[in-house]
Amino acid sequence: MTQTTTTRTRHEEASAEPWWRQAVVYQIYPRSFADATGDGIGDLQGVLERIDHLDALGVDAVWLSPFYPSALADGGYDVADYRDVDPRIGTLEEFDRMVAALHERGIRVVVDIVPNHSSDLHPWFQAALEAGRGSPERARYIFREGTGPDGAEPPTDWVAMFGGSAWERVADGQWYLHSFAVEQPDLAWDHPEVRADFLETLRFWSDRGVDGFRIDVAHMLTKDLTEPLPSQAELAAMPVDGMHPLLDRDDVHEVYAEWRALFDSYDPPRTAVAEAWVHPSRIHRYASPTSLGQSFNFDLLEAPFEAAAFRRIIADNLALAHESGSSSTWVLSNHDVVRHATRYGLAATEGASVRERGIAWIREGGPEAELDRARGERRARAATVFILGLPGSTYLYQGEELGLHEAATIPAEARQDPTFFRSGGAELGRDGCRVPLPWEADAPAFGFGGEPHLPQPAWFGEHAADAQAADGSSTLALYRQALALRAALLAPEGLEWVETGRDDVLRFARPNGWEVVTAFGDAAVPLGADELERVVLATGGIVDGAMPGESTVWLAPAG
Repeated sequence: MTQTTTTRTRHEEASAEPWWRQAVVYQIYPRSFADATGDGIGDLQGVLERIDHLDALGVDAVWLSPFYPSALADGGYDVADYRDVDPRIGTLEEFDRMVAALHERGIRVVVDIVPNHSSDLHPWFQAALEAGRGSPERARYIFREGTGPDGAEPPTDWVAMFGGSAWERVADGQWYLHSFAVEQPDLAWDHPEVRADFLETLRFWSDRGVDGFRIDVAHMLTKDLTEPLPSQAELAAMPVDGMHPLLDRDDVHEVYAEWRALFDSYDPPRTAVAEAWVHPSRIHRYASPTSLGQSFNFDLLEAPFEAAAFRRIIADNLALAHESGSSSTWVLSNHDVVRHATRYGLAATEGASVRERGIAWIREGGPEAELDRARGERRARAATVFILGLPGSTYLYQGEELGLHEAATIPAEARQDPTFFRSGGAELGRDGCRVPLPWEADAPAFGFGGEPHLPQPAWFGEHAADAQAADGSSTLALYRQALALRAALLAPEGLEWVETGRDDVLRFARPNGWEVVTAFGDAAVPLGADELERVVLATGGIVDGAMPGESTVWLAPAG
């Protein structure tokens, strides 16, 4: 069955430019968004009940992180059934109602697909354990004999992403590969049944009205496990040039060519965006119209709040987008990184990116003396409005519109991230950006619902959505204003840098005459009389005819 989706995104132009090229996509981490059933876990009904918030915010699409049946060994990225909804989150009928309600508001729906690995509770893996060595069931996964006496040592010394060995032994003595958590066995993408089943999954959700897919670790599916297997040190020394045994292999695009044919059989075509942590010179392969069509740009997650870093990243990624024929993506926060308000409020550490500095701060216990909260929020507002002015699509993470900082002081007994457990507590993981949202300042659990599955800090009340909705100077009000104005700012993709004569100020113009100016330094930036008349958005206001330091303004076209 091929379904036609007639809903148009609120910013789609009459030129029939594909909706995703300059869309604002809001990431929902379902378990932490809103809990309508009172069990402390966010659910699809909670999304439905907060749809007015999404509509008022003005986003073009929502992206839902995994909502599938899962034991939550990795926040839902251990999927036990790719074509159902976790009963704690809802039902397929509720999913259908949610999609219909979002479409009625002109909001598209993107869902997460996790193809590198399944849950160890997936029926296929359970059948593999039961069937034993050499069985067709085990061929869907990556099983190997061990080394050493009686095969008691793993096949290699490879290290999993979450720490520890990348191999786990099963009862009959064989070992299976898990690039991430033990509960996430890697699938064998050279197996035709694996490829066929995922095509069926993509068709299943597309037929239910899903508009696009975010592909988890898109660069890791295909592997060359020809014996003898290399050591961890040998792997690390190998170039990632399309022939690496485990990463960013050229043959992964044979898989995505099949997916693209399926996506293009729908009207309009279903979209896809790759989470591919690859060298910039290879991003275009994932963003190609014959592959997934778009790929995340994560460079700003690593960058300091500095003009030179932002300009270099923007120029580089616009060039890459031009090479692929896609549009670029701009991301400041997501479910895997320290929130950008916190990253920007920490003093720099020599030799560490801002992402690494944020991780170190959490490891230290989140000392308040090291975090300038006001500065972090000021910079976060400026950076967000800056990227919203760029050509391409912007991905927002739930709660950033409330100016949320990272929740750094989660007790050990409440933590859920597998990184915490696999590292013996040495690394605290990503729980701090996944804490349930504050909706109402004076309600139990700040209006989230039941007792939250991750504890909310007391200061969350200051950021509650209801309090901010009544405050015209709030971060929420700023996001709403920026997204409403962005419809006018959108133009053919492209920008022209306007030289400012200052190293700490960036200014660019869009083809239709709109301009964006950001002061990355502390010093104010005076504006001329004509420019003051053109200011339509200012993250720090205008003081004595100037924009303050660490702020962004949008200028409407002259005349």
